[in-house]
Amino acid sequence: MPSFPPMPSFHGPNRTTKTPRPQVPVPTARAIVDCGVYVDGARQPGHFTPQQALTAAERTDAGFVWIGLHDPDERQMNDIAAVFDLHPLAVEDAVQGRQRPKLERYGDTLFLVLSTVCYVEHAIDSTSEIVETGDIMVFTGPRFAVTVRHGEHTHLSNVRHELEEQPEQLKYGPTAVLHAVADHIVDTYVDVTESVGTDIDEMEEAVFTPASRIGIGSIYQLKREVVELRRAVAPLAVPLERLVNNTDLPVPTEIRRYLRDVADHQATVSDHISYFDEALSGLVNAALAKISVQQNTDMRKISAYAAMAAVPTMIAGVYGMNFDHMWLLHQVWGYPAVLIVMAVLCAALFRSFRRNGWL
Repeated sequence: MPSFPPMPSFHGPNRTTKTPRPQVPVPTARAIVDCGVYVDGARQPGHFTPQQALTAAERTDAGFVWIGLHDPDERQMNDIAAVFDLHPLAVEDAVQGRQRPKLERYGDTLFLVLSTVCYVEHAIDSTSEIVETGDIMVFTGPRFAVTVRHGEHTHLSNVRHELEEQPEQLKYGPTAVLHAVADHIVDTYVDVTESVGTDIDEMEEAVFTPASRIGIGSIYQLKREVVELRRAVAPLAVPLERLVNNTDLPVPTEIRRYLRDVADHQATVSDHISYFDEALSGLVNAALAKISVQQNTDMRKISAYAAMAAVPTMIAGVYGMNFDHMWLLHQVWGYPAVLIVMAVLCAALFRSFRRNGWL
């Protein structure tokens, strides 16, 4: 009889395990949203890899490359960094995301981090997110501008198209891209603060409406979102101030003038957010006072009804002590008389409480 090899065991120490599949690296091109070469403010025709784009720009007198990336991983970002000689610390920040707005200089390269915000439609009593945040990093050098976007909002495609229609602006080089991105993000700050201001107005109207039942939790939720908005907007003041006033940075004078306008808008938005914070603190106090007044009203009603119930309880308790010599105890009409006395006393108390506003 032929012999067969033993069947593999699926139990015990000899159980086979699956080897995890190696992760296939995603090509760098998948993270590139757009890559263009610009000479004298005009985009050059053709499709380029990052290295080809940089080579084409270096063949001209003042050409530069603008590459847009979306959520690149570490390997993809390192490939871009190798082409444009980006500093490893800045590359690490660009990969991780969730950075505080800041401006750093590495030789001739500027690294600007901006927080993005997006308003989410919601109900006034909703506990969902009201403001979503992300970030955009901008690298600028003598021959390149690299933008890195994290998040699904605040797209830069419209910024690129609008800037390509203004060749006189693009002639200033990569810092023109830095200004356009910063201006676009600050404009979204303005739109979001207007929407949040509308929410606060509706919340204020609801709080001061007598019959409304707005919960204080909704106010706290909106206040938390305002705090998150402030964390995104307020720190940007320092990088913008450096770009405007620090003449040692490689930023043309004309771009500084445009950035000064961006800084003014950012300061205006910061003032509005501070006002929102104060207004919501006042609404919290008003809501707490309203709750306290309602609780006092409820306690007065409860006390009034308890007093009315105490009168018949007292009389019934007295006549339930089983003494022989008690007034009206042996009269035929005693029981109805006691009931009438209870009703009259309760009616008198009800009228008194109603007159004093307790009921």
